Amino acid sequence: MFQLPILNFSPQQVAGVCETLEESGDIERLGRFLWSLPVAPAACEALNKNESVLRARAIVAFHTGNFRDLYHILENHKFTKESHTKLQALWLEAHYQEAEKLRGRPLGPVDKYRVRKKFPLPRTIWDGEQKTHCFKERTRHLLREWYLQDPYPNPSKKRELAQATGLTPTQVGNWFKNRRQRDRAAAAKNRLQQQVLSQGSGRSLGPDDRGEPLGSASSPAASLSSKAATSAISITSSDSECDI
Repeated sequence: MFQLPILNFSPQQVAGVCETLEESGDIERLGRFLWSLPVAPAACEALNKNESVLRARAIVAFHTGNFRDLYHILENHKFTKESHTKLQALWLEAHYQEAEKLRGRPLGPVDKYRVRKKFPLPRTIWDGEQKTHCFKERTRHLLREWYLQDPYPNPSKKRELAQATGLTPTQVGNWFKNRRQRDRAAAAKNRLQQQVLSQGSGRSLGPDDRGEPLGSASSPAASLSSKAATSAISITSSDSECDI
């Protein structure tokens, strides 16, 4: 327990205690420690500029469900890159939980993608590098290069690529799975389009025996092919590259 002697702690000592409790995962004790900090203006001003203390306050706010305080801390204080990963996770998870409560059901991958689009990371916890479909562009470039070499990487290659990109092996595996699905859907769409075109070009110019304009998909097979092509286009256009 932290008692009265805390009043004599320097900001550096307070930060050290916050870091120790944060690493231990004892959020309840960390919260009690923050509540016991001095409230004198001079002391508060020094602590409000300390990143370890601010990060500890954000963690406690998240675990107590005080998301308004969490967002205020994250949006109004500039954090170093070392804190970004943890604070970004808090930001996203808090918004996920609020969306789940509002909708009354768990979020799926597409739901989470929409939440991320609606509530982008503030620049205070983000290095500013542009992201495309959840992953940074340089990460996706590396993933695409490996995919061209081997669309079915084994577990060892997934771990190696995860280390190179900063992702988890599961994220790498999901990206490759989604990419293969998109490529299969695109190939199916192209085949159906070629089939429709070949059926149309195989008919002579001018009216046919029934007086109908040629080129119209009058046969059942052509009609089904046209519908299938439209369906395939719909599948590929709605696909997203979320980091599931």
